[in-house]
Amino acid sequence: MSKIHAAITAVHGYVPDYILTNKELETMVDTNDEWITTRTGIKERRILKGEGLGTSDMAVPAVEALLKKRGIGADELDLIIFCTTTPDRVFPATANILADKIGAKNAWGYDLQAACSGFLFGLATASQFIESGKHKKVLVVGGDKMSSITNYKDRATCIIFGDGCGAVLLEPNEEGNGIIDSILRSDGSGVAYLHQKAGGSVKPATHETVDALEHFAYQEGQAVFKFAVTKMADVAAEVMERNHLNADDIAWLVPHQANKRIIDATANRTGVTADKVIINIERYGNTTNGTIPLCLWEWEDKFKKGDNLILAAFGGGFTWGSIYLKWAY
Repeated sequence: MSKIHAAITAVHGYVPDYILTNKELETMVDTNDEWITTRTGIKERRILKGEGLGTSDMAVPAVEALLKKRGIGADELDLIIFCTTTPDRVFPATANILADKIGAKNAWGYDLQAACSGFLFGLATASQFIESGKHKKVLVVGGDKMSSITNYKDRATCIIFGDGCGAVLLEPNEEGNGIIDSILRSDGSGVAYLHQKAGGSVKPATHETVDALEHFAYQEGQAVFKFAVTKMADVAAEVMERNHLNADDIAWLVPHQANKRIIDATANRTGVTADKVIINIERYGNTTNGTIPLCLWEWEDKFKKGDNLILAAFGGGFTWGSIYLKWAY
């Protein structure tokens, strides 16, 4: 009997209409287009506008388009894993809110929080339900409304983040395609350098925490960059070495879109040439859990069945990881 792999059988994404350009940011904080572009590679990012809209509102159009593309109904889904740092609410899970909105009556679900590495952690987790035979159709969503926790008076962080969401469907595959291997890591000592100060059980929301602007993402850029540029590159190289792959074997490198210099370092470490590195950071910025599925969505028509893809990410926590998969269609 052939080994069952969890294969991506459909992908789709969604980004809001509103475009926040570097030029507009120049009117908000002390920065300029050249400074932002040189240090991050970002030219613009999408922002979800509208009262009462949350991360699930970006997931709905992405998932509905995915289901239509695959030709299945939401009631056929077995499980929804929603990877997000900006859930609609502290509880219930955004996965459950999404299930209700799309009519996934037969699916159970939960949220997964691993910052920018969350989508990879979600893929690896979902693959176990497919490989074990427990489920046939698992939806993995990666999305964030980062504008909801971004301080637009902080020039160090407001230039980085954008809003967006992507989703993939995982199904069993016996042809040798799908998720082949994953290496996932975490180091909780990184909390000092990248976190949200208030809003959790350690420091619940008060008038004081709101006034002190402690409900926004806080980052010590140099420390995070130094760690990320090494770890993300190393783990991508590690998963290739473990599977006896060299740069010529790789069709596409799909890196988390945090910073162009980190992406370049990962490409250099793995030896993958620039023409095989998927980059859309200049248009969307860092959408956290949304970056990798959005890349897969935008490049879907360029993938060929059997292509070797290396996915790599780094996030707050710290978390980092890499997945080796063979494209299934």
